[in-house]
Amino acid sequence: MSEAIKLHVNIDHVATLRQARGTTYPDPVWAASLCELAGADGITAHLREDRRHMCDRDLRILKQTVRTVLNLEMAATPEMVAFACELKPDVVTLVPEKREERTTEGGLDLGRAREDVERAVLALGKVNVPVSLFIDPSVLAVRTAADLGVPRVELHTGDYVEATPERRDAELDRLAGATGEGIGLGLHVAAGHGLDYPNVAAVAAIPGVTELNIGHAIVARAVMVGLDRAVRDMLGAIGR
Repeated sequence: MSEAIKLHVNIDHVATLRQARGTTYPDPVWAASLCELAGADGITAHLREDRRHMCDRDLRILKQTVRTVLNLEMAATPEMVAFACELKPDVVTLVPEKREERTTEGGLDLGRAREDVERAVLALGKVNVPVSLFIDPSVLAVRTAADLGVPRVELHTGDYVEATPERRDAELDRLAGATGEGIGLGLHVAAGHGLDYPNVAAVAAIPGVTELNIGHAIVARAVMVGLDRAVRDMLGAIGR
């Protein structure tokens, strides 16, 4: 029997609520513990250069308290790499980052960002932190990631999420093709971005996808039904 797909909960939007009023609550550290108690297999947090939601304090405490997997998303900048080398999370996922964007808008451009990515992978490798690359679901991007020597990739699911009904099957095929290429190259393949309760099952069913990173949908539902229920509902939606 194939291993059950893992759910990593991105807790950034809990911090967004906190920062909206400049209070000390809701605390993303507490949220992470509740997600784990509800069955989440990992916690994902994006530390942006402008600290618009998660902050250094959050990651330092999460490093001490997360009992599953702590995945730090970040840009491949010297400041962020230095922080990650000190923190030593379980995984670092390198993502593109623009100050004006609301959320990450696409995968890494590995042609343009190759030197920065190579430096980050080398530095993190020296402290035994595995690196994942957040990439568009293309065979070329997967091959480039493998060529950079990373053990993991996360496929950007935004095009699938935003596709018209007529395009949805084509986008799923792209995700499946990129996943198959990654598995063939020995990579751990995750997927995420914009996944929600109604659309997640089709991605979870792609052979070879072993992990989903989901945040906004879970936190949004938690406002209505609570975080424990929201996580358990998502586990149900992905077939757990």
